[in-house]
Amino acid sequence: MPTIRPLIALAAAALPVAACSTTNAHDNAAEPRLDASVTGGEAATRPGGKAKNVILFIGDGMGISTITAARIYEGQKRGEPGEDNSLSFESFPNVALVKTYNTNAQVPDSAGTATAMHSGRKTRIGVLGIGPEAQRGSCRDALAHPLPLLGEEATQKGLALGIVSTARITHATPASVYARSADRNWEAEVPAAEAVHGCKDIATQLVEADWDVALGGGLSSFFGGGMGGRRSEVQADLAGEWAARTGGTFVRDAAGLTNAPMDSPVLGLFSPGHMTFVAERGEETGEPTLTGMTAQAIERLERDPDGYYLMVESGRIDHAHHAGRAGYALEETVEFARAIRHAYENTDPAETLILVTADHSHVFTIAGYPRRGNDILGLVVPPAGESGSDEEPIIAADGKPYTTLGYANGPGAIAGLAERPVPETGLEAQQQATVPLGSETHAGEDVALYATGPGADGARGVIEQNVIYDIIRRALGWE
Repeated sequence: MPTIRPLIALAAAALPVAACSTTNAHDNAAEPRLDASVTGGEAATRPGGKAKNVILFIGDGMGISTITAARIYEGQKRGEPGEDNSLSFESFPNVALVKTYNTNAQVPDSAGTATAMHSGRKTRIGVLGIGPEAQRGSCRDALAHPLPLLGEEATQKGLALGIVSTARITHATPASVYARSADRNWEAEVPAAEAVHGCKDIATQLVEADWDVALGGGLSSFFGGGMGGRRSEVQADLAGEWAARTGGTFVRDAAGLTNAPMDSPVLGLFSPGHMTFVAERGEETGEPTLTGMTAQAIERLERDPDGYYLMVESGRIDHAHHAGRAGYALEETVEFARAIRHAYENTDPAETLILVTADHSHVFTIAGYPRRGNDILGLVVPPAGESGSDEEPIIAADGKPYTTLGYANGPGAIAGLAERPVPETGLEAQQQATVPLGSETHAGEDVALYATGPGADGARGVIEQNVIYDIIRRALGWE
């Protein structure tokens, strides 16, 4: 287990939480735009530049419609109309569209898409770090068809490695950095019939891998039932065993993370399952924010003179969409943008490639001809002069108003109801949907890739998702 090397540079001062978004100067003078290196400066775009560090930000489920709605929502939280606001990463000078399909699925899942980004090959739905030749659920196939793992490559080449997520740290996207598994659901246990062939669960693979920082949820996957976890070994304590073996520090709350030694690895597991939604956090929460985890990871990883690779996932954008809770998804996206801003403002743009993308989209829509500045979480009110009343919402053919945001399918479905109810509005609302499903689904359209820093010019045009791996390796000088 490599340890973080001696300090060679101090981190820049932490960004105040309030300074989290980007607007035009005339909209809000207290919110400056990112500087020239982001908006088109030489260091951000020169083709020959080599990156010392790479940070890949993945907004799980953050499709284009989510970005648009979150941009408006962030602006409206400041009392602005919102439409001309920009999230922190939207000023990055290089942008591409990314094809997200899996080898056996037109609409993908996070395991296959995250594997594409971290191995350089597309694969089938539901598997991690193994090729498409392998059948899901077959340990023998998994062992026979391993793919490269970017996390392994980084540590083998002497880079520090960090993994941050608001989901379980063993969930599909973070696991793609360090794990190979025939089934993404083998987080705490491999079925007995498959385990005999030598496959290990994802939590075990994490504690056996080389890395410097791993922060997220998923505490229960590392402990047995006798210790409040879900592992079959009653007294299992993977986190404690990892700390004893490596000399690293295991922490369970934000204070513990802040106080952990800076010169040794740190494992932070802040919730039994996924971390708490931003919208549900109280003032007394012990969980760090995504921005806080990102800041801690950068401060620790930058001590390595050889550089680092850091993957940061906002995992709960996806979970909010699955529940049909658009307001929750937008809150998660705004926090994600805040974390990206902190990363940009506390790294050297001449040596750090920052990539921002999504693994897939969701069937999430923005529609209905609402007026400029209309509450993005509210009912559709038309522009002045476009209907009989300038203040009343538009009424649909069933005599009810409707919201700007909605879903093509999901738990808020109106199909099959005798009468469509008046829709809920606001942060807590579950948006109405068309097709009734217990969980809203992913969508298959392209997602965006935003890039700044050396090697960022690789993000252009329409690309396959596995090309992101190539962009990273090329920027680091591995090709």
